[in-house]
Amino acid sequence: MTGHGEQAAEVLEFWFVQSRPRQWFAKDPAFDALLQQRFLQLTRSAISGELDAWATEAAGGLALVLLLDQFPRQIWRDTAMAFAGDPQALALSLKAVERGWLETEPEQARRQFWLMPLMHSEVIAVQEAALPLFERFSDPRTADFARRHRDVIARFGRFPHRNTLLGRVSSAEELAFLQTPGSRF
Repeated sequence: MTGHGEQAAEVLEFWFVQSRPRQWFAKDPAFDALLQQRFLQLTRSAISGELDAWATEAAGGLALVLLLDQFPRQIWRDTAMAFAGDPQALALSLKAVERGWLETEPEQARRQFWLMPLMHSEVIAVQEAALPLFERFSDPRTADFARRHRDVIARFGRFPHRNTLLGRVSSAEELAFLQTPGSRF
């Protein structure tokens, strides 16, 4: 592998081999710091569009989705920057579905991360279209989590837990919802 192929392979190796599933979604300052140390510049490059060439093939595309969708959520946790790569990640996720990359991916964990940008979208049509994909290409627990995300978007049109970070004013209903167990994901 040369150039971006080696960097993409490093991202995939780190996420799917060196890291454990419990680290992917837990709030862990040490893991967040490790991601920042190893991948901050690469994540910035992805968000600025410098790595778009990675999306010409499946492995590079999946690495790019991680850099745009997952890594910012941990590198810039609890800031607006956590969502900076979401539009690009969503477009790439949809491209992966269209090109059949999801169907040809044998590993469930990798398919799940191809789909995560759909779950993170605040567009109800995207959420609705994502549910059958999660049911087909992920496990029942992840599909249930996708349904919970869709339900929040159906109810509020956005994720209330992002409001403060994005400078949005929360409604009384959203504030009440945020007090319920399991509302922040």
